Amino acid sequence: MQVYLDNSATTKPYKEVVEAMIYALNERYENPSSMYRPAMEAEKMIENARLNIAKVIGAKKEEIFFTSGGTEANNTAIKGAAYLLKKRKNHIITTTIEHPSVLNAVMRLEAEGFKVSYIGVDVNGIVDLNEIKDKINDSTALISVMAVNNEIGSIQPIKDIGDIAKEKGVLFHVDAVQGYGKIVLDMRDLNVDLMSISGHKIHGPKGIGAIYIKRGVKIQPLLDGGGQEGNVRSGTENVPGIIGFGVAAEICHKNMDKYSDYMMTLKKRLWYGLKDNISDCFINGPDVEKGAPHILNISFVGVKGEVLLHALEEKGVYVSTGSACSSHKRGVSHVLKNLGLSDDRIESAIRFSLSPFNTCEEVDYTVNVLIDLVREYRKFYRR
Repeated sequence: MQVYLDNSATTKPYKEVVEAMIYALNERYENPSSMYRPAMEAEKMIENARLNIAKVIGAKKEEIFFTSGGTEANNTAIKGAAYLLKKRKNHIITTTIEHPSVLNAVMRLEAEGFKVSYIGVDVNGIVDLNEIKDKINDSTALISVMAVNNEIGSIQPIKDIGDIAKEKGVLFHVDAVQGYGKIVLDMRDLNVDLMSISGHKIHGPKGIGAIYIKRGVKIQPLLDGGGQEGNVRSGTENVPGIIGFGVAAEICHKNMDKYSDYMMTLKKRLWYGLKDNISDCFINGPDVEKGAPHILNISFVGVKGEVLLHALEEKGVYVSTGSACSSHKRGVSHVLKNLGLSDDRIESAIRFSLSPFNTCEEVDYTVNVLIDLVREYRKFYRR
């Protein structure tokens, strides 16, 4: 049996996404900026995709601007806001458990002279709202906090942070790459100015993402060129990618509640199956029902996570030990470290991430495989 449980790294595209992209490659290959009719048809398809992507977060299609993915979206939003405001404000607030595309972007700005405050989190991976309030000052330009953590699935109090940012007159950016389509994020109820999303996390294609920019908010573009995407992101649009992203978003929007409930059911089945049969087995981050429906991070104390990962691979089960964006780099997970966990907990951690394609049968198979593997490897390591 093959069981793919690394959906936070990337997801299998929907069949409808692949079909739409093939059509775009074969039939809508024109440059959408051209003025003849077939090119205008390509542009119409882009605008339809923009609308479908906007609907998922209760936004207007004019507030969606396409990028090459979540990393570019985060960099464009953060640096674009910072550069535009730097003459008046040069202070940024973020958290210690952000994705590398946020933390490295912020550190680059710090090296350029910006001031940065890094907010810590509790054992569940949740920020302290009072600490955010205390760090805001007259020079604060931007707060950047992710919606859902990619390693542990903690859900941040985005509405509360947005309310604080609005009251203080500070721009608020949300990295929603892991939250988009998985939890409710309605821009009509949230004081969010900038939001980053990605296609390949919701069963769309890789190489396409977007930024939500609230109407009236301005950022400085990072690319100079022909002025596409409202001059936010110049460059000829990735028409097949955009169309595929739009199809994935439409499916996501129609099924989000059903899919989220289903993934939560699988997540609880996985956790309780492991908890009831394996000792010294711990959730890292929020309790099973409080985190995002698709992410479960577990430590099997006494067995290194990397060893378990490869042992599971031999049984046809695919998981990860952390963020895929930094999985080739040796070192401790900065997310788990900032939860204050022991070295044993950190070194023995495995991330399971689910999708609507997964089944109860796959979960049960994974549980049974892990029961045998953990028992076997603990005997070996504890001799």
